[in-house]
Amino acid sequence: MVLSLVSLCAREVVSDHSSSPCWLKWVPRELYRALLEAAFSSCRPLAVGELVQRWPERSLRVGGRRKPGQTAPNRLCIQSMLLAVVRGLSDQCSLRVLDLCGLQGDEGGMGDPMGGWSLTVALCTMVVQARAGAQRAHRKEGDRERKRISALERESDLKRERGQRKREEGLKSDHSSNVSERIESSGHMGEEEMSKGVRRKMEMERKRERTVAGLGGSEREAEEKAVDSDVLVHVRADLFVNGRSWERVRTALSTSGPLKLQCRYLRVEEISVSSIRTLLDLLPRRGLLGIDIRYSSLGVGGLAELLPLLSTFPALKSLRLHYCNLDFRRDHPGQSEALRELSQGLARLQELRRLSLTALRLPGQLRVLLSLPQPLEILELPYLCLSPADLAYLSCSHHASVLQQLDLSENRLDENTLPSIRRLLSQASSSLQHLSLSGCGLTDGLLGLLLPSLEGCSALKSLALALNPLSVAGLMDLVRMAVRMPSLRQLLYPNPLEDYQPGLPELPSSAQLLDWPLDETTDINLTSSQLNRVLIDSGRSDLFLTCDLLNYD
Repeated sequence: MVLSLVSLCAREVVSDHSSSPCWLKWVPRELYRALLEAAFSSCRPLAVGELVQRWPERSLRVGGRRKPGQTAPNRLCIQSMLLAVVRGLSDQCSLRVLDLCGLQGDEGGMGDPMGGWSLTVALCTMVVQARAGAQRAHRKEGDRERKRISALERESDLKRERGQRKREEGLKSDHSSNVSERIESSGHMGEEEMSKGVRRKMEMERKRERTVAGLGGSEREAEEKAVDSDVLVHVRADLFVNGRSWERVRTALSTSGPLKLQCRYLRVEEISVSSIRTLLDLLPRRGLLGIDIRYSSLGVGGLAELLPLLSTFPALKSLRLHYCNLDFRRDHPGQSEALRELSQGLARLQELRRLSLTALRLPGQLRVLLSLPQPLEILELPYLCLSPADLAYLSCSHHASVLQQLDLSENRLDENTLPSIRRLLSQASSSLQHLSLSGCGLTDGLLGLLLPSLEGCSALKSLALALNPLSVAGLMDLVRMAVRMPSLRQLLYPNPLEDYQPGLPELPSSAQLLDWPLDETTDINLTSSQLNRVLIDSGRSDLFLTCDLLNYD
């Protein structure tokens, strides 16, 4: 009740920007967070800017996991926040860490959120602007220092002239001698004060040269700490880089200034291996948790080249490779050696817990790739053309008993592979929370054999079985099994074969089910109502059923 009242009052306060000069200076620091949340939710960019510019704490986190129904912050509010951070640098703001990890929304979503690519570009622009502002401020400070030194020099010259004049007039008494000595000493003090800044700069430059000269593998962190000493605000974010934004991101990461950009998750699309290497070389070694490479023609050699560099990031937990042009189906010369290098490179990623390989075409090679010393918690292998030997290895591997998320979509299953899948589900029954078997060719008969193993997964929260050739009878058996699983919260089921127009093959593929039109004369809602009736009869209002593949999360 108290939080609700604070939220309502904060929303009312930020609604009128014209009154902000009256209340802002009287706001206690404990209420800044509630006011900022109200400004974001009410889309008040001016209020966001003023609150962030005067932020009273050392850290500010905007983003993270959103509550159900909560939308991503508006684009204008985010831009206003970033501008306020730059303005706050000159106002000696208390802010030292700005955490924007997880802030980005979906491009083109409701409420005009800022997507990952747009946020990355805006952050890089902010870093460059802050650097330019610091340089302008430094030049102004240098001009003021030169004017002060010139004034000291003029004053010193005047004092020398006065002393010389007095000496020429014949003032040789003890009192006159003492006055002359004081004038001489004041002149030396002026010279010392004038050269103090120059000596300090020379000492700092020599110290930096010694640091650079002694750089090695272990000295890199020392160099980063030396650079961080000049940083006023550390900005943490998830970066999305493609060919259009690569140059801007490279410039921002290589720019030293009051803002330092740090990356938690790096996603790159359609850029070369050399460009990826450049980005990784510019990132701080600590802090990177995952890298996602998509639609980049790495090839076997390119991936083998990147893996040793990835092993230098000690906290790296996630590696995702999607459509990266790795194909081992053909008999290429040196294929065994290349696979061995990939296996050794993956084994060096000591903290790896998530591995996603999409459409890499690695039939029969799963044992080589997953020969890791530590077990994986998340394993995604869609479109990999897995062989029976691959699935047999996976079901007996040390990964099976700790898997929390498994995606085997678009890998054809049949009577030969079903025993391996059942053994795999039995091994992962106490840990598996999310399972996707979409597009695996599961018929009513195969699904019936698999249902007991699925029901034995006591921790399963979501199950995806889209684009499988199931009938209405098969779906009813699936839902009856689902309502008996107390942990299950989401079920993505396929459209039954009865809902499609005539002409489908007897065993259609997932691509055919995706492209084949539904029969408009059939009441599609009838299937949904039948399945929901099973939910109502069982009292499972907490289980969400959907056949909407595009919007399923």
